[in-house]
Amino acid sequence: MTESSERDERHKARMQRKKALVDQKIAEAQEEYGLLLVHTGNGKGKSSSAFGMVARALGHGIKVGVVQFIKGAASTGEETFFRRFPDEVSYHVMGEGFTWETQDRQRDIAKAHEAWAVAAELLADPSIGLVVLDELNIALKYGYLDLDPVLADIESRPMLQHVVVTGRGAPPKLIEAADTVTEMNLVKHAFKAGVKAQKGVEF
Repeated sequence: MTESSERDERHKARMQRKKALVDQKIAEAQEEYGLLLVHTGNGKGKSSSAFGMVARALGHGIKVGVVQFIKGAASTGEETFFRRFPDEVSYHVMGEGFTWETQDRQRDIAKAHEAWAVAAELLADPSIGLVVLDELNIALKYGYLDLDPVLADIESRPMLQHVVVTGRGAPPKLIEAADTVTEMNLVKHAFKAGVKAQKGVEF
C-alpha cells in the first residue's frame, strides 16, 4: 500500500467515526421550538447574517418581521430588496441613523420605544415565523429601552417563532436567555485603510 493510499484509508476511517458521532447527535436532537439567536461583537456581519436568515426563511415559505432600531437615515440594499415581498416580509425602519449622527438622546429614546411597540406586535403574531430585531443591542446598551420588558415580550412569543437580535454589546442577561449566541470578532476592516463604505458590501 502506498503512502497516499494509507493516508486515504486513515481519512476514510476518521470520517466514518466522525459521521457516527454526528449521526448520534442528530438522532438525539429531537426538540423543536422557536429559538432566540443573538449576533453581537465588534466585527462585521451581524446584520448580514440575520438578513441571510430572512432569505432562508422566505425560501421555506415562512413569514418574516423586521424592525431596525438604529439604521434608517439612508436606505440599504437589504431594505430595498426585501420590500419587494410585502406579503411575506413586514419591514419597519424605525431609527433615524447612528447615535453619533442623531445627537439627541431623548429623540432616540422616543424612536426606540416606537420601534419596540411595532416589535411587540410582531412578537405576538403567530403567523410570523421569524422576527429580526436589528441593532436592538445598541438601544439596550444606551438605555433607550429597559431590558426586562423586552425579554418578557420575547419570551412570551408564539412557541415556534424564531427571533434574531443583532448589534454590539449584547447585555449578559440577553445572552443568558438566548439559545444561540455568535460573537463577530474584528480581525481586519477596509475602513481602517481609508476605504469608504460601498454598496453591496456595507449597505
